[in-house]
This record gives sequence, C-alpha cells and structure tokens, in this order.
Amino acid sequence: MRGAGLLLRLVAAAALAAAAAVEARFVVEKNSLMVTSPTSMRGRHDSAIGNFGVPQYGGSMAGTAVYPKDNADACDAFDGDRQFRAKPGALPNFLLIDRGSCLFAKKVWNAQNAGASAVLVVDDKDEPLITMDLPREDDEAAKYIQNITIPSALIDKKFGEQLKKAIKDGEMVNVNLDWREAVPHPDDRVEYELWTNSNDECGPKCDMLMNFLKDFKGAAQLLEKGGYSQFTPHYITWYCPQAFVVSKQCKSQCINHGRYCAPDPEQDFSTGYEGKDVVVENLRQLCVFKVASESKKPWIWWDYVTDFHIRCPMKDKKYNKKCAETVIKSLGLDVKKVDKCMGDPNADSDHPLLKTEQDAQIGKGSRGDVTILPTLVVNNRQYRGKLERKAVLKAICAGFEETTEPNVCLSDEIETNECLNDNGGCWQDKAANVTACRDTFRGRVCECPTFNGVQFKGDGYSNCEPAGPGKCLINHGGCWHETRNGKTFSACQDSGNGKCQCPAGFKGDGVKKCEDIDECKEKKACHCPECNCRNTWGDYECTCSGELLYIKEHDTCISKTAVQAKAAWAAVWGILIVLVVVAAGSYVVYKYRLRSYMDSEIRAIMAQYMPLDSQGEVPNHTHDEENH
Repeated sequence: MRGAGLLLRLVAAAALAAAAAVEARFVVEKNSLMVTSPTSMRGRHDSAIGNFGVPQYGGSMAGTAVYPKDNADACDAFDGDRQFRAKPGALPNFLLIDRGSCLFAKKVWNAQNAGASAVLVVDDKDEPLITMDLPREDDEAAKYIQNITIPSALIDKKFGEQLKKAIKDGEMVNVNLDWREAVPHPDDRVEYELWTNSNDECGPKCDMLMNFLKDFKGAAQLLEKGGYSQFTPHYITWYCPQAFVVSKQCKSQCINHGRYCAPDPEQDFSTGYEGKDVVVENLRQLCVFKVASESKKPWIWWDYVTDFHIRCPMKDKKYNKKCAETVIKSLGLDVKKVDKCMGDPNADSDHPLLKTEQDAQIGKGSRGDVTILPTLVVNNRQYRGKLERKAVLKAICAGFEETTEPNVCLSDEIETNECLNDNGGCWQDKAANVTACRDTFRGRVCECPTFNGVQFKGDGYSNCEPAGPGKCLINHGGCWHETRNGKTFSACQDSGNGKCQCPAGFKGDGVKKCEDIDECKEKKACHCPECNCRNTWGDYECTCSGELLYIKEHDTCISKTAVQAKAAWAAVWGILIVLVVVAAGSYVVYKYRLRSYMDSEIRAIMAQYMPLDSQGEVPNHTHDEENH
C-alpha cells in the first residue's frame, strides 16, 4: 500500500499547493523582548513564540540570559544537577541556545531539565522569524512534548550573536519577555476558534487534542453561558484535484465527488476506517454546533465531541452514525435537523458548511493560514504554546479588557451546574433518585455512582446497574419485582452470579417480567387422587376431600383419625422415653452416692488399724509405761 500512500500525499500536496497559489500566508505570532542591561544593548526586539511549552499570556517575565560553555545547541542532556537553576533571590535564568542539529522541542526539554526558566533559540540563518513548531509524532518526542512547561522563543541571528558576545565579555545581560500584547483585548468579550478533528487514531497529537477538549470543556461552557466569549469550532479539509477524482484513493478519502477530503486514519486503505468517514463525522460535528447554536445552546458542542470520543472510539469499532445519533439524542438535540444539515455526502455539489470551512483556512487580517492541527485562534491571533487547560485559559483571559475578566479566569474550582438541565444527558434512576451526572469545574462527567454503599457499574450515559452486596436495596437491582396483598416477590439476588432470576413459583427473564406459574394446571403439585389443587399468586394450596389432611412434604392425604392415632402414640412413646431417661439418671446418681458412702466407711475402719498417708504416726503408749 506504499504506492497508494504516496499517491495520497501527492494528491494532498497538489490540493494544498493549489490553495497556496490563491492566497497562502503564514503569520508568525510574536512577543516583545526587552533588553534592560547592558546599557549599550538596551531596547526592544521581536521574538517568535514557540508552539509548545506555556507562554505567559497576559504577563511578563524578567531574567538573566545565560549561554552554555558546552552543548551550545542543547541537543544533549546537560551534565550536573539543574546547573541553570537560579539561586535564591536571583533573577531566573533564560538559556540562550543555538539552532540546529535536533528538534526545537528537544532543546527546550533539555534546558528545562537543567533548571532554565525560559529558552531563547538563536537562529542560524539571516531570515525572517519562523514559528518553532511541534515535531512530527514519534515515540521519543511524545515522551517530553506534553511535559514542557517553560516558555520559549526564537530570536534572529544578528540579535542573538550580540547577546552571546555580551555574555562572553562578562556583561550581565538582563532581558524581559512580554506577552501582554500577544493577544489583543479590545472589549469585554473574547472571540476564539479551535481547528480540530474527529479522528482519534492519529497518535500523540490526537491524544493531546482529546485530552484538552475534556479538560477545557467546563471553562469553555462557563465562558459561553455567561456571554463572555464566542466560540467557533472549525475542521480542516482539502480537496482532490480534478485529475484524481475518479481514483480509488480519492473515492475512499473524499465526499461530494472529491470536494472535501481527509487522510486515511490508519494510513492503510485496505483496513479500518476511511478518510471519508472522518470527513462525515467532522461535518456531523459542525452540524451539531449549528443546531445547538440555533437553540441558543452552542456550548452543547463540547458535550457532544467529548461524549462521542468516549462512547464511539475507532478502536471499539463504534465510530459510526448509529453511535453518534445515540449521543445526539442523549443531549436533547434533534437528530432530524442534524441529518438535514449534513445533506447527501454523495452529491456532486458544494456543501455550504464545508465550503465555508475551506475558505476560512486562508488567513485574513492579522491571522495567518491554518496549516497546523490543532490550531487555536484568540481574538484573531493564533495561539502558540502547549494545548493545555490552564495555558489556554490564561491566553483567553488575556484577551479581556482589564477589570472585565469573568470569575472563571480568577478561580479554577467553579462548577458548571450542567446536571441541572436534563441531567446533563447522563443516566439517571428517578425512582431511586440516583444519577450518574457529576458537575466539576472541567464540566459535567457521566460516571456511574456509589449510592448508599452500593456501587453502580455501566457506561454512565445510557446504563448503570447496581452491583455487589446490597444491590437489591436499590430498586431491586433493576430486576423485576411486584407486590400484591402485602406480599412482595423480587428477581434480584445478592448472592450467586448476580443476574436477575425469577423466584420460585415464577418464570420469565427476571428483568422485565416474571409470570406466576400455575402449578395446578402444569401438574407440578397435588398429585394424589384425593388432592384438590388451587393456584395462588407465587404459590399453590392443596386440600383433601372428606376427613383427610394434606401432607405437603409427601404430597399425600391421610385421615385425621390416623393423624390423631399417630399423635397419641408419639405422645406415649415420648413419655416412655422421658421415664427411661429419668430412671437411668436416678440409678446413676444412686450408684455414685452409694459408692461414695462405702468409700468413706472403709477409710474410717482402716484408719483405726494402720496409719494413712494423710495422718501422722500413732504414738505407742505401752512402751512409755514400761520405761516407768
């Protein structure tokens, strides 16, 4: 399939080249760098914000520039224990390093591990500033990209050489990085947009994007509900050039006859999902946003994309229309309106939403072309840095006019209260007053709860079932139950395999129904000729004709006279047994007392004629008299 993959890349490149020929433009987002000492270098300079790490949007940072004696390009880990960490009371150290030999992100990672508070990368060419972007996904880069927490920026070669010379000459070089004007803040509302993708199998970048959506959802919804922001989601697509429209690759990757395409998720045309599946889901998510916005609840988009990722992942083979519609219904949106918005993906015509998305990819005003996925744009300025909740929230909050920031910008611990509306689209048992919806400052989550010591298990969205000991206390464990005439029967079992099982005297699935078994009709009881059977709910009654009595244990009828005779003989035998036991006991007591008496008498007689062990020697009086 390598040839097919190459063809796809050529097709994509041709499409992008065609778009670039129209109006391609990439804008480098900059922040101000101010040199405060030495005096000879004092002044402002531009620096290009790195597209990883955490820029201090809305703030500034002062420090001392340091140039390493060895490992000047920072491609290797620095020796020593955090050798660039500032001493207590001193300014933070900004590590000045050379461009080249390895990835930008690796340089910053090594500098961070060595204790640097920020990184300034000196360009090795005389050229306009560029954005230090994330590397392509690989296992090595994935280990450190998400853990870079310090800001970084690229400075031009000439300015960098001046800084290095001053440091080598022994000068103290103090600089100030300023991000306060990196995001415009004209008024009390921030407009921001996120260029995203529904594909969840594209490696570390997809994982990073999905984690961000889940973490940022709560803050985004608070901003939107309060009228503090206007958010718009976007999706990148490319078109298939006319010469390749009928090719197998374009047909599997595109909809609307090659107009809107996405790469194959697995990069393998012979297996798994196709690029057009991704385009269709991207379109569905755009339509969810459109329908939700028309109902004055645009923030539902965040619930849909996060729920869809959790409930309908590609790895579980659930990335499809059926699963998507289940999510849409759970959020209270009209599935028919979403379907109408999506239209026919096989139509040989433009789709208004996707056509608008392609046009929006071209930069306008102060915003450049969207070429990086994901891309966040705040007040028409592309965000540079780590796509992480606090970092992005800081950038958005920097877009508010001073003193107009909402509470979400000032506190992390604010709940969104989504569970108050339709239970947040989560599972609930109204009868038992149990819900899987839980509000957090990151937005609502659907997790099966623990209630009154009973743990519920399930997906939290459509199903939660009590499990383990005590589950029958909660709505009979979800099993069938019914009460009649003060008697309750339940199919719930605390022990055993835990499945719902109809109790004795009933039959059924144990969940939705258990029907009373007619033991009389099915001849499961009262088999004796004299027996009369009458069915009762959950049981049966057997009676005997005439003077007969029914014995249930033996399923037979016997006469009352026989019963009475048996009872009389049983009483007689009982009395006889008691008498025998009493006589035997009396005889044992008598024998014991007689033997004890005889033993005492024998001991008394023998004591008169010989000494016993317990007595002293008897004095001999006759011998004493002879001595006198």
